[in-house]
Amino acid sequence: MSSPAVKLLKRILLGLALVFVAIQFVRPARNVATAPSTNDITARYPTPPAVKQLLAIACYDCHSNTTRYPWYANVQPMAWWLATHVDDGKRHLNFSEFAAYAPKKAVVKLEDLADEVNEGEMPLASYRIAHADARLTPEQRKLLADWADAVRERILAENGLTE
Repeated sequence: MSSPAVKLLKRILLGLALVFVAIQFVRPARNVATAPSTNDITARYPTPPAVKQLLAIACYDCHSNTTRYPWYANVQPMAWWLATHVDDGKRHLNFSEFAAYAPKKAVVKLEDLADEVNEGEMPLASYRIAHADARLTPEQRKLLADWADAVRERILAENGLTE
């Protein structure tokens, strides 16, 4: 016969398994745009192909209206974590809506982008673990930061702003 502790453990494990199965049916909305945004930063400002590629592989999953989802995004609670992460990233900077930002806000966002990329804070370490192609080299970091600085300078000049 089983001891009461073993029976309790079996009930707890069964309950956890049932909860795990049940939460698979509660899915967050996916961050997948149906059409390219006319407000995308690359549609408004000149962007070299190499920079476009870096944005696509290292930035757009969290900072645009279109995310490339990995297989584990179909498993709860990972999908919830990813959805929260993407929502937070878009709240800080959304490249798909960048051209709609006020000039002063755009300037600040680009300055932050250049600083965080140069300092290795972006892409986040948690993202780089699962996305080897997002592990930017020093040259790629410089290219992205220099582009952000150039776009920032253009916005300042076009709007008669000073730093």
